[in-house]
Amino acid sequence: MGMKFTDPQIQHLMEYGDRDWSDEEFEDAAERDRRFSKEMSRTESANHEGLKLLIENPRRHDLSALECRIADNLVSHGFVEVRTPIIISTAALAKMTITPEHPLYKQVFFIDDKRCLRPMLAPNLYYVMRKMRDHTDGPVRIFEIGSCFRKESKSSRHLEEFTMMNLVDMGPDRDAVECLKDYISYVMEAAGLEYTLTREESDVYVETLDVEVNGMEVASGAVGPHKLDPAHDVHEPWAGVGFGLERLLMLANGKSSVRKTGKSITYQSGYKID
Repeated sequence: MGMKFTDPQIQHLMEYGDRDWSDEEFEDAAERDRRFSKEMSRTESANHEGLKLLIENPRRHDLSALECRIADNLVSHGFVEVRTPIIISTAALAKMTITPEHPLYKQVFFIDDKRCLRPMLAPNLYYVMRKMRDHTDGPVRIFEIGSCFRKESKSSRHLEEFTMMNLVDMGPDRDAVECLKDYISYVMEAAGLEYTLTREESDVYVETLDVEVNGMEVASGAVGPHKLDPAHDVHEPWAGVGFGLERLLMLANGKSSVRKTGKSITYQSGYKID
């Protein structure tokens, strides 16, 4: 069996490049190290050229550009954009059944006994859609794009501060599941990605309709009436879905980690700056 790159070598290569070097094999350490030096030179040079072009040709950050495409597409299909605070009450978490016994509870960033940084957008959106219902007899279609926070171990697929896009249609004018499938297609069209749908069990929603790209989950959707609804004074059908935008962008741009696509002082629009 041939010799492979060491874990530190792979980690260093992945900081600048996005291909998988883990299966590369070499006859001996000398050949491996020569190849490592060559690949490092190539990936660092490509990264430098990418940054140079970015500076010479200014554009929106890739994450912001994706947010705009999604928002514009949803607005064109009748959704209203809303903005809500990132600080929520622990009472709002409890309405989502996120109490000390819940697996997600230990991932929450608490400010004090009564407040925390939101780990999801759903608590606020439940409140907003219920209040907006008082002003119309027709469907209430809203969405929000914003930061959420969860304590996460280091991973290429997870960030402690990440960007969610949640949409919900309260009182859909046709079958809620079919509406949900359409709404998912609006977002994935804006992201430019092919996808598949699968049904999964959920700690919060019991069952979800998940969106996958090449086997990786990028979103979870659900429909109501649901057991969480009475606590929010919601008593009619709804359809909603939440997307992790850094993960969408990672897949769309062929990046190896969400750390290259999210909010960062190390990466900007996928390029390493330090």
